[in-house]
Amino acid sequence: MLFQDMNMLLIFNMKRICRYAMVVVLLASCQVEKPSNAENAGDGPRVIIHELNENDIPKGNKVIAFVGATLIDGLGGDPIQNSCVIVRDNKIEAVGKQGEVKIPDGAQIEKVEGLTILPGMFDAHYHNENSATLPAVYLRHGITSVRDPGEWNESYAGVRSSGMPLPRLFLTGPHLNTYPPAYPEDAMIVQDAEEGRLAVEKLYREGATAIKVYYGLPVGTIKAICTAAHAHGLPVMAHLEISNAVDAINAGLDGIEHVTSFGTVLLPPYEAEQYKQRVLADNDARKRGRYEVWDTFQFENNPVADSLIRFLARKKIFLSPTLAAFEKQTDHGDSIEVHAFKNMLTFVGLAKKGGVPIVLGSHTFVAHAEFGYAFYREMELLQAAGLSNMEIIVAATLENARYFRVDERLGSLEKGKLADLVFVEGDPLKDLRVLRDAKKVMINGTWVATNETH
Repeated sequence: MLFQDMNMLLIFNMKRICRYAMVVVLLASCQVEKPSNAENAGDGPRVIIHELNENDIPKGNKVIAFVGATLIDGLGGDPIQNSCVIVRDNKIEAVGKQGEVKIPDGAQIEKVEGLTILPGMFDAHYHNENSATLPAVYLRHGITSVRDPGEWNESYAGVRSSGMPLPRLFLTGPHLNTYPPAYPEDAMIVQDAEEGRLAVEKLYREGATAIKVYYGLPVGTIKAICTAAHAHGLPVMAHLEISNAVDAINAGLDGIEHVTSFGTVLLPPYEAEQYKQRVLADNDARKRGRYEVWDTFQFENNPVADSLIRFLARKKIFLSPTLAAFEKQTDHGDSIEVHAFKNMLTFVGLAKKGGVPIVLGSHTFVAHAEFGYAFYREMELLQAAGLSNMEIIVAATLENARYFRVDERLGSLEKGKLADLVFVEGDPLKDLRVLRDAKKVMINGTWVATNETH
């Protein structure tokens, strides 16, 4: 009986190994045959993407010289000590070391010794949930640009008419999904490729700055959506979870929302299909199921994960992991959930080391962050995943600006870019927590009231 059981176990393990080998071969073949999204996006125009509230944001009308601060420009290089930044109206006129930058006659001098200047930060995955105050809170915290990947543009009418200073609002409109949608109130249903194309045209006319697709859409429909979006210069991101990320990326995606979107690619095909069917039968099965999926992984000497990461890096796919949305702590989750979350952290760290562009998206309302601070909890989790403080700052600034396709005017402190600036006390390269307390915030050359300036 023991010999028979051992034979059965051997056969089971051999089948599992074969399934993994099939996935590696499929990933490798995808890498050889398909062009990169950078090439795909190049087929369309490089257009200027405008935030929904561009005309609502006041424009500065002064010449200001900020002198004496440490400057982190968002490009990832060494900080500039004792810096000088010149802002004229709503744009940066000059950046450099004090004494090397000429201060214009009549400029207002702002002495900012002891502070660090950074670019205004971006949240790639912001959900407002009809909050009347949260956008203004985010702006006071130094997050000058947000992208909401799912809510209808009309849902922001209230906050836009409130008179409160707001961050730059980059919206996608409702996500595109098939029937039955996971979240009906935030979905636009498309039943085939042509409806997908028409939906993109509609959203583009209404001011969408990107397009989001949801799991359930066939690959052919995703391809039609990406082609239509790229023709207008819009990036396309996806929440996949039960869809095959490799197939969807080869259809033209530019970015992936949520680390859990890679679960089914990392599973053996049979187990991936089982999980997919469970979720299709009951959308709530994801809540526990995603942890059961990620609990099974080990990433040491894992050819499937290694091949996937090489694929993502070669395609230059932006990854917004939204780790804070899935965080499980030892005293707030069972052993499966805690181990699964550790695996998510591990994968994100490996992806960064493998050259995948990581960006920062908070998901806004998460279990282990107080109101308005999910963004900074996400920073701490990226640090736990192995990113350096500088890499995290770049993920929150220039890398996100590239993901938004607005890096020609935002995301770094360079001559000619818009004057979105954040001032903090201390050195965020030594302690990320100093970013939680913005002393001064400027957007478009105008000051925002913070706790420091009240």
